[in-house]
Amino acid sequence: MNDRFSFRLASALVFGGELLFIASGVFHPGREPANSHPAVFAEYATDANWGAVHMGQFLGMAVLLVGLVVLIFAIGGRNGPPDWIGRSAAIAAVVTIALTGVLQAVDGVALKAAADAWLSAPTTDQPARLAATEAVRWLEWGVRSYQRTVLGITQVLLAVQSIVTVRIPRPIGFLMALAGVAYIAQALVVGAEGFAANGTIPGLSAFVFDLAWMIWLVILAWQRPQTVRRLQSLLSFHVERERSSQWVAEFSCRSAASWQYSSESRCLE
Repeated sequence: MNDRFSFRLASALVFGGELLFIASGVFHPGREPANSHPAVFAEYATDANWGAVHMGQFLGMAVLLVGLVVLIFAIGGRNGPPDWIGRSAAIAAVVTIALTGVLQAVDGVALKAAADAWLSAPTTDQPARLAATEAVRWLEWGVRSYQRTVLGITQVLLAVQSIVTVRIPRPIGFLMALAGVAYIAQALVVGAEGFAANGTIPGLSAFVFDLAWMIWLVILAWQRPQTVRRLQSLLSFHVERERSSQWVAEFSCRSAASWQYSSESRCLE
């Protein structure tokens, strides 16, 4: 698998997974504040698309993370597997996929079932049902906090690999790192406060930084090969010109030395 195909595959998977995740989230109910439990649980219980939305979000995130793994190996180059930073990022990406599956199982299945049972329960049973639903919600907070943390670590490690290897423009790596840090900040808020307003800025920042580096990667991977070859030819021309200049200078120096033996030491300095 050559470099261009690897980068194109990675960019398509990453950006396609992000678009699927965003498209699925459009249908997620969000009229009520997420931390207002009775109101938001009632909204969840009456939503007919809940299961499909969360399945779409899981698939989108899974495709995105597979794309990150492909990108890690593409950045590693054709000379072998990625270095320890790349391997660590790939392991973190796989762990994030697993945590995403657990998260969507809790959020997309268990929480919906608990909310349905609470809303349909007799009045006397509803306080206990509400408490059980809140327990599932708190479990979601914990899983989401760890999922966001590992996702942030994955992006930071991938950013370091891309900056060190310089296989892609370094600004893309910097944007990845900023997105990763934003995810970790969001994870801290979710773990402590749930879906509080304090998590809005980190979440929005991660979203913006992600879109920025993903779109840039797509443009870079799918640009015309002629443009790449033209840039490579220009670079090769400058390298060859520099080598020619050095050769001419060395030849002139040696020629002068053969005619003026006395100045040889000065010429070779």
